[in-house]
This record gives sequence, structure tokens and C-alpha cells, in this order.
Amino acid sequence: MTSRIDPDLEKILPLLPLRDAATLTPKRARDELVALAESRKDVPLPELARAEDITVDGAAGPIAARLYATGKTPAPTIVYFHGGGWVAGDLFTHERQARTLALEADAVVVSVDYRRPPETPFPGAFEDCLAATKWAAANVSKLGGDAARLAVAGDSAGGNLAAAVAQACRNGGPRLAAQLLIYPATDLAGNYGSAAENARFPSRQQNAEGYFLTGDAMRFFAGHYLPRLKDGEDPRASPLRNGNLAGLPPAVITTAEFDPLRDEGEAYAEALKRAGVEVAYFREAGMVHGYFGMGAASKAAEAARQRATAAFKAMLG
Repeated sequence: MTSRIDPDLEKILPLLPLRDAATLTPKRARDELVALAESRKDVPLPELARAEDITVDGAAGPIAARLYATGKTPAPTIVYFHGGGWVAGDLFTHERQARTLALEADAVVVSVDYRRPPETPFPGAFEDCLAATKWAAANVSKLGGDAARLAVAGDSAGGNLAAAVAQACRNGGPRLAAQLLIYPATDLAGNYGSAAENARFPSRQQNAEGYFLTGDAMRFFAGHYLPRLKDGEDPRASPLRNGNLAGLPPAVITTAEFDPLRDEGEAYAEALKRAGVEVAYFREAGMVHGYFGMGAASKAAEAARQRATAAFKAMLG
């Protein structure tokens, strides 16, 4: 049974970017997410003991990253991958989320500026995120982190990357203590344009229009990330397609009721549970995609975000 969209979120929907997604370009998507972050500049950022630009290993050479820390050592170390449909989003657009995660999880957070499509299509972003995670593991003591509490996290496309990295780390290391997947994309087969694939996840049709992230936007983003349609079958792009999920790190997974990605995120949570993985799953009523960044406008969104972050902190021990 569905509920009504949170009234506070409903008020801001007309102000959110990525409208008229059928005519999106990579530049417009990037510019609009930056403008959205700029529009929130009057809301103070969470203050931390340490916030600095650093360089980490990418798959093809050094890439930019940003380090956030509360000053507590040794602390859990979280490698964070921003959302934005793989194409858009960057360290600036997701600074508030990364800072907040560091503060509330009392952790070191390394936010990764992975290479983006269309300039670098799949598997470039995945490979950068995996390389950055391995770098964090190798440098965890220098970061003030705890090697036994290394984790990955990400929202939307970043949740997709975090899930894929967790699978890769299970097979080749480093060992991860947990993963936080915030309204993740988990099955890109068909690039959100296949009627047969979309039918497996009713939320793609139910929430295709009117709730910020649209079906058209997902087709745009996935098409740039996966220019070769066959790559959607690859578990590095579609973590739900991995036939063996046993032995993965404990997961906190969140979905939003009014989000086209809701059902594939929920399907991944259920698949992990069937494989014997510990999962804390939150399907948040009344929420839309992106609610982790909407707490200043909605008390309900703020409470939903805090639930997931508290569960993740507890999972990291």
C-alpha cells in the first residue's frame, strides 16, 4: 500500500534539476547538479576536524579525492562514491553528504572523484572506485583509520559502484567490514529502455515521472555509462546479476517509495539476505530519490537519512 509523498518534498519538486530529461546533455546535467549544490550554500556545512583535498590511486593514474575526518583515531574508514548518474555529480555536489556521513558515523571518509562518462565509459568509474578502495586499505593507518573497519558507501550511481566494488573486494581484497547502498541502481541490463527488463521492477513504471529522478533520466545516464548494451549483463555494472552473493560484507540498503530505482534496490537487499548476508533494509515511505540531500527541506527526509546512517555506524561497530 502506498502513502502520499512527503508534503515538504512535494513543495520542492518543481525546484529540482534534470527536468525535461529527454533533452539532457552531460554538460547540462553536471551544471544543474552544481547549481543545486550552490543553492544550498546558505545552509552551513557540518564542521569537521579535517577536510582536505588529496590524491588517490585510480585505475589509469592518480585521481582527486577529498578526505573528511572528525579527529577520532583509529576510526572506521569509508570510501564514498558520489551519485549523479555516473555522468554528473562530483566532490562539490556531494560534499555535504560526505561531511555528514563522516560526522554521524564518527569516521574517516574518502570521497572519490572517479572518471565519468561519456569521456570514460564503463568500466572506468568502477575501476577507479576499486583502485581507490585498495589505496585506502593500503594507507588506512596514515588516514587515521582502522584496517578492520574499512567500508564502502555511495548514493544512486555511487551505490551501484559501491555494491560492485564490494563484490570485487570479496574476490580479491581488501576485506570490507560493511557497505552502505543509498537508493542504488543494481540492474542496468537493457539500459532502462527494455520493456521486458523494466517489467521486472514495477517502480520503474510507477515512478517514471514526477518524482525528481525519471525513467528518461535513467535511460540517459545508463546509455552514457554503458554505450555497449551487452555490458548491462556484467555484474560490475549490474551487481544484482552476480550469481553468487555469499560472503559479501554486511549491508545497509535504503530505497525511497517514490523512486524508479526502488524495486531493484529492494531486490538486491532480498538477494543478499537469501545468500546469508546481514542486511539492514530501509524502504522509506513518502521519500523520493535523492532524499539524503534534502534534509534541510524535510524533517522526514532528515529522519530517514539518520536511520540509515545510525544503522551503518552500528554495523561498523
